[in-house]
Amino acid sequence: MQSEPKTDCKVNPLEFRLCDRIIENISKVIVGKRPAIELLLVAFLADGHALIEDVPGLGKTLMAKALARTIGGTFKRVQFTPDLLPADITGFNVYNQQTGLFTYQSGPVFSNILLADEINRTIPRTQSSLLESMEERQVTVDGQTHALPRPFFVMATQNPIELEGTFPLPEAQLDRFLLKLRLGYPGKDEEISMLERFREKDPLKSIKAVASPEQITALQGERKKIKISLPVREYITDIVRATRENEALRFGASPRGSLGLMRTGQALAALRGRDFVLPDDIKLLVVPVLAHRLILTDEKRLRGGTPEQLLETVLEQIPVPQPSQ
Repeated sequence: MQSEPKTDCKVNPLEFRLCDRIIENISKVIVGKRPAIELLLVAFLADGHALIEDVPGLGKTLMAKALARTIGGTFKRVQFTPDLLPADITGFNVYNQQTGLFTYQSGPVFSNILLADEINRTIPRTQSSLLESMEERQVTVDGQTHALPRPFFVMATQNPIELEGTFPLPEAQLDRFLLKLRLGYPGKDEEISMLERFREKDPLKSIKAVASPEQITALQGERKKIKISLPVREYITDIVRATRENEALRFGASPRGSLGLMRTGQALAALRGRDFVLPDDIKLLVVPVLAHRLILTDEKRLRGGTPEQLLETVLEQIPVPQPSQ
């Protein structure tokens, strides 16, 4: 662990202390998954989106609902199915016979938190309907552009164990997700605690908002002020470029991956109460930010290699910048 450089300049503790309250509030519902909750909040503060890939029943939907309740924002859930159409997400124009005009009927994408449940179960045309919303925070229908509410955060889920009847996300859309994470099974003590917590009532119904959408938007703006030194920026660049030069990869991470590491590094530093990014912040974020952007060669994949393993090797080979005295 790198020691922190001395500095008298801190991020406003009153502002980012709100992040601790958000995490604690969600933890009242989601047992023993604080690292995953922190990563989710990192993606939110970095004004990105998160893809959660894990088996059913681990609380993915519950986490999204808890986040929406915690920030006092609007929440919409879309169950992706093969017959879902783009208009079912973005909305459509309806003809009004009385006025003779078309009226726009907004879709579920107009929310602060959108849960795209089992996104790999719908056709590519419908999957791609989210691209404009995720990247530009707007929807265009029949030539008319409609701005989405702020903040806007997409949580998409997919089940990795069922391939029949699914449509894997294309690389271009995977790249739109700032990070990808897994929840994993709870430990024994955590599962016992979960049984007790849900024994008589649903804790989700009892949690109240500890923040507002306006406060989250303000924190997203403050996150941009977090300093990231030249050595840390060079460290990010070295990691990303190493993925492009690795013979085990058909395609490495794009510059969007570099930007993702920078933005999430700033958000994680803010969560830690610092106004500067450490190399250790970047090391922690490399796998969730970059792994889903890499494409292994067929030979490497057939031998059982994974992007996560490759990134761990890359991190071992690249020197970590030392803090300035």
